[in-house]
This record gives sequence, C-alpha cells and structure tokens, in this order.
Amino acid sequence: MAIVRSKAPLRITFAGGGTDVSPYPEEKGGAVLNCTINKFAYATLETTPDGEGTTSVESLDYNLTINYQKESDLVYNGELDLVKATLKTFRASLSDGHGADSIRMFLHSDAPAGAGLGGTSTMCVALVGAFQRYLREPWTLYEVAELAYRIEREELGIRGGRQDQYAATFGGFNFIEFAGNRTIVNPLKVTPEVQNELAYRLLLCYTGASHYSNDMITQQQVNYAERRAETVEALGGTKQLALDMKNELVRGNLDQMGRLLDEGWQLKKRFTAGISNDRIDHLYAKAREAGALGGNLLGAGGGGYILLFCDFSRKADVARAVQDAGGGVTEFSLEPSGLQTWPVRASEA
Repeated sequence: MAIVRSKAPLRITFAGGGTDVSPYPEEKGGAVLNCTINKFAYATLETTPDGEGTTSVESLDYNLTINYQKESDLVYNGELDLVKATLKTFRASLSDGHGADSIRMFLHSDAPAGAGLGGTSTMCVALVGAFQRYLREPWTLYEVAELAYRIEREELGIRGGRQDQYAATFGGFNFIEFAGNRTIVNPLKVTPEVQNELAYRLLLCYTGASHYSNDMITQQQVNYAERRAETVEALGGTKQLALDMKNELVRGNLDQMGRLLDEGWQLKKRFTAGISNDRIDHLYAKAREAGALGGNLLGAGGGGYILLFCDFSRKADVARAVQDAGGGVTEFSLEPSGLQTWPVRASEA
C-alpha cells in the first residue's frame, strides 16, 4: 500500500485578473499580480496492489463518494468531473508498471465552490501533485501548472485563465506574465515588514453568494472578440494596473496600492455586464464609507469573496460595516509556499 498527500494554496488577486484569459494574452499579452493565502485544497491518494483496479473517490466538500470500475464510468456528468479528467490523464501512467492497483482518493478544500479564490484550479494542482509524487515524475513547477491547466481548460473545457494553476503551484507573491503561449512567473521579494503590514490591512469578505465563472468569462471573451471598446480598454488598463501595483508593492507604498485596488475594481466592472450587482455594490460602498481605501472582487464576478484594503486605524470599522451589510469576514494569513506533497506511512494514515 502506498499513501501520498498533497496540498496547494488558494490565491488572492490584486490586479490583472482577466488578462490571462484567451485570446487576450495570445494577442496582447497579459499580466497578473497575486499571492497565495493559508487556505488550501487537499488530496490524498492511496493505492493498493490488489489486482482489482477499482477507484473510489470521496469528496468532503460535495458530500459524495463515487466508485469507478471501468473507463466508461468516467463520463462527465457534473459529479467530480475534475477527478475523472485527472484519472483519464494519468490512466496510461497508472497502468504502466503498476498493474491493476486499486485507488482510493479523499479530497477537500478550505473554500466553498464559487468563492473566487481559484478553488477548482487549486484542487486540480493538488491532484496533479499527488499523482506526480506517486508516479515519481521529475516535473518542474511549470510543467505541473501547465498540466493542471490542460486538464481543466482543454480536457474538461472549463473556461478561464492560467493564473490560478501557476499561483497554486508556485505559491507566494508573484507577478505572472502571459506572453503568447508562454507563461513567466516572476517571484517578488517583498520584505517581511511589508508583508506583515499588508496582511494587517487586508480584509477578506464573503459577499454572501457564490458565482459561476463560466458565464462571465464566456461573455468577456465574446466582448473582446467583437472588439467592444469598453472591454478592450478595460483589459488594457487592468494589465497596466498590475504592473503599477507590483511596483508600489515592492517599494512598500501600501496606501497607493490600496487606492489602485479601487481603480482595478472600476475597470473590472467594465469587462462585461453582471460582474457586480446591487448587493456587491452596497457592500463595497459601505466598506468605503467605513474607511476602506479600495478593494476588488475576486474571481470572474457576480459573487464570491471581495478583498478590501483598509486604513490601519479603520479595519475594525470596515469589518463591522461589511457584516452589517450582510457580508462575512474570513480570517486568513499570507502563505509563502506553493504545492506541497509528502508520503504517509500506512500506520500513520
């Protein structure tokens, strides 16, 4: 019996989200500034050489346990499709030299679905990491992230960009550039003092509703393909903002970074209709009145989490205002590590 575990961190995006979604990066190049937080997606992979070749997957988040006996069971029907796509991807490697091992998997995440924290992509990275460890594949971080991207975007056809897979794999503060078909991760050297102050001044707030990113991203792609001026200009402004905010962050100019968050939110609302709504607008307005310098809705839009940057003396006031407006404050800290995998002795499992 072999047991491996993996965990990959969720991310918060400061600027540039949306410029990593095709075809924008292939045509104009994209850029995203993000960092990972201490909320994770976890995967456990347990294999038993019993000759039966069955697969059992238990998802704590969806309260589902599903068994797969043969390839025809791996049909995409909305139930753990990400796991099925990953199993299909690794099917040949698992049968090559591993016989008919039975697989048992256990999955869970610290964030709800539709949170805007890159949860689906992060789980995909955790799954790839678990299989990489089990199969002893010598892949680079770039190869892991790109494989997770292909599983999610190409095999499953889930619309979205590339930032989530790379953030979850690399971890920490990153300025990620998307140039044509190439992705370049630039890890940022942010001093401990600046990191501590930034974490102290950020609030992560749940808007009270999840979002479904496929619809928003599809419409953004349509708007860009039709060269709608508002969308094209907003994406260009967002890309420039990621560069500007990166410069303010490494210089330690946090107040200016907070103000740029508000500029980014105003630009993001111009990508397509439905990114914001009355509930989100009300919550954001109340947070600003209470002392938030700026903020940005995480993910594609329509719901999930909003990230707020506060004046250091007004953070408690902003938190109360958010809660009074129907939102919820989530405690978090910044996470420097990316994907991690490790073996487990059977006696410890």
